[in-house]
Amino acid sequence: MLEPALARRIRLVGLDVDGVLTDNGVYVGMVQGKPAELKRFDIQDGIGVVLLRLAGLRVVILSGRRSDATELRAAELAVDACLQEHYASKLPAFGAVLERFGVTWEEAAFLGDDLPDVPVLGRVGLPVAVANATADARAVARHTTLASGGRGAVREFVEDLLRARGEWEQTVAAYLNNAPGERT
Repeated sequence: MLEPALARRIRLVGLDVDGVLTDNGVYVGMVQGKPAELKRFDIQDGIGVVLLRLAGLRVVILSGRRSDATELRAAELAVDACLQEHYASKLPAFGAVLERFGVTWEEAAFLGDDLPDVPVLGRVGLPVAVANATADARAVARHTTLASGGRGAVREFVEDLLRARGEWEQTVAAYLNNAPGERT
């Protein structure tokens, strides 16, 4: 259970991609004679992202590798920023986006699963590891989901966060009133 005071302090949620928004699987092959990469994203996690936005929180996707699939999913969910940086650049890239939005490290949550996420997890006010995260990521997390990455972990965290903030019911009502126009 998240502490209400900590949950209310959060203004921005950062999400890793591979292992958090996806199940860590990458499909690589040829489509019409061109190299293609496909990823599996969880629809319930997409609803979670929409709920965060409806609750007035900023959402940032931060990946350690470039992927057209990630860019497409970020656009579909209308996140505030999609950063695809070499893994060594995650910390400065996230810091720059926080500055851009006027958010402090203490006002940010980040969901991660592996070594490239550890520096960011170590700085944010609410570090979250998904259930199948590595021991290194879990060691710096303040909260760990029951669901695995790509299998509803983001959606689970969003509900925990919004319930702790006392905003779950009103956000769900707003979603249900706007659902036909929302993409998940």
